[in-house]
Amino acid sequence: MEDNRKLATVEDTVEYHLFLLTNDPKDPEEHKEVMLKYIEKIMTHFAPMLVPYIWQNQPFNLKYKPGKGDVPAHMFGITKFGDNIEDEWFIVYIIKQITKEFPEIVARIEDNDGEFLLIEAADFLPKWLDPDNSTNRVFFHGGELCIIPAPRKPGAVSWLPTSTPTIPQALNIIQTHPEKIVASESIRTAVNRRIRGYPEKIRACLHRAHCFLPAGIVAVLKQQPRLVAAAVQAFYLRDPVDLRACRTFRTFLPDSRIMTSVTFTKCLYAQLSQQKFVPDRRSGYQLPPPSHPQFRAHELGMKLAHGFEILCAKSSPHFSSPKNSLGPTSPLWPAFLESLEKNDYFKGQIEGSAQYQGRLEMAKNYFQLSVNPPESARALSPGEEILTLLQTRQFDIGDFKKEEANLPPEDDDKWLHLSPDQLDQLLQEAAGKKESEPMSQVEEQNYDLTHVSESMKAFISKVSTHKGAELPREPSETPISFDADAFFNYFDKILGPGPIESDSDDLDEDGFECSDSDDEDLDFETQEPGEEAALKGTLDSLKSYVAQMDQELAHTTIGKSFTTQKQVESLTQVTSNNSDDEDSDAEESVLSPVDVDLNLVSNILESYSSQAGLAGPASNLLQSMGVQLPDNTDHKPTSKPTKH
Repeated sequence: MEDNRKLATVEDTVEYHLFLLTNDPKDPEEHKEVMLKYIEKIMTHFAPMLVPYIWQNQPFNLKYKPGKGDVPAHMFGITKFGDNIEDEWFIVYIIKQITKEFPEIVARIEDNDGEFLLIEAADFLPKWLDPDNSTNRVFFHGGELCIIPAPRKPGAVSWLPTSTPTIPQALNIIQTHPEKIVASESIRTAVNRRIRGYPEKIRACLHRAHCFLPAGIVAVLKQQPRLVAAAVQAFYLRDPVDLRACRTFRTFLPDSRIMTSVTFTKCLYAQLSQQKFVPDRRSGYQLPPPSHPQFRAHELGMKLAHGFEILCAKSSPHFSSPKNSLGPTSPLWPAFLESLEKNDYFKGQIEGSAQYQGRLEMAKNYFQLSVNPPESARALSPGEEILTLLQTRQFDIGDFKKEEANLPPEDDDKWLHLSPDQLDQLLQEAAGKKESEPMSQVEEQNYDLTHVSESMKAFISKVSTHKGAELPREPSETPISFDADAFFNYFDKILGPGPIESDSDDLDEDGFECSDSDDEDLDFETQEPGEEAALKGTLDSLKSYVAQMDQELAHTTIGKSFTTQKQVESLTQVTSNNSDDEDSDAEESVLSPVDVDLNLVSNILESYSSQAGLAGPASNLLQSMGVQLPDNTDHKPTSKPTKH
């Protein structure tokens, strides 16, 4: 039974808002005309990149949005990118380039998760910035990411609002203090890493494959290659109702199939190829045995044909295709075409050639959908657009068969089957980390385990709140210090001179804030003699209580599980003591201090070893702190490591 994938699919969307820094004209209609001209300029300027791009669900688009409340009139767009996250980051690149080419434009962008640019740079954000106060603070201006700061104290900076800024306030700050709001280099680097390589990266995201398709689909894809996305989505999200239209094909008959080359995005190709599907016997689509050299092309073509048939079946039953051509009649078309030629959109193709005409048809369709869409006309659904192309465009099957003999080679799809090492490398690249080189035998032998314990101490010494703990970013460069006196002073501050209370809920919240402050509030010299004596008595009582617990725990299984400093010393000495001496040594070792570093490292190594090379808590925590352990080449059970 076909599962209903529509219920499990989340339509991820990204929204983008473009504001003008110039003064708004008093006449709203005049302001609207200015905005519309900017939309035409932007869509025309970036047409060479946007026209051939294959979008997962919806393309990049801009339209005029009138002002409402505190939000002034601006240019607005929304795109459903679905499963292809690359669409979202390509839009980020476009928005960044728009603000670079048009310095008078300020843009902000967000998706279902909110300020996803801040999420990408979460490791480098200032402490004051969180999801609660990030509204209307993150913008692109002049091709750079900008973050409007918040004053440490209300009124400390005259040009910064004391509360969440409004859009007009944010635009005024960006216009008057552009150099003071540019995000830090580390934040900008984290975001730029995700959009690095565009526009060349567009080609790397495509996959060309051979498909055995009906001639009608071949003709449609030659006119509008982007329609492959709608067909794949229709097949991928099919339900039992959709498949009823594929019991007997009415639009794309299987007896006219031709081998052709189809360009997908890697996301679309994976969605189409990774699904197992057996066609209905009544459909007329039969596959050769899996051992057939062209089985893959037949299977991909069968699935794609089902997607196209589903799209056409979903078109309105009262739809009638227009008699006229889809060619644009707007006076803006000549200037748009000239811009494409200047930006080498046609790639040197001779005017009138098949390749030239194919790119020209894509440009016409893009112009009518994005640059100069008619306000009164209803946008065609993918199925209606396919039927229109079939009825208004003539094609010759003989030409397709000639091309069949000289198809370009298809791309290798080994990227669909990554090895664990390749997957780790991709994850490291996505996280912005360079692939670490394997350790040599000499480096493994000289590996200093104290780095592990120092990194863990640095982690424990960091600030921890209800929002989480901070990781030491550079454990090898950050000095590790532990002030025992300050530690006991904190206990004094919490416990106070009175009796010890067991209910932690009675503590005031301000008591926890002192963990971020210096020891200026914990000076014993400012206390009265009576208070100091009471505090000293409390400390002595606490120490006595802790010592008594140590005595009791030392004789239990838990106490014996810890390695003490006395035991470590005995491992490095070879002695021949009698039983009485052994008993006395054992009695002394019971109260010997626990070797914290050795126990810490031993437990971490034991946890790391139990992961058997897979991801786990020990490796994840150590990697987040910048610590890399050598591979475990000794698979035999060993005793606890000795301290060197």
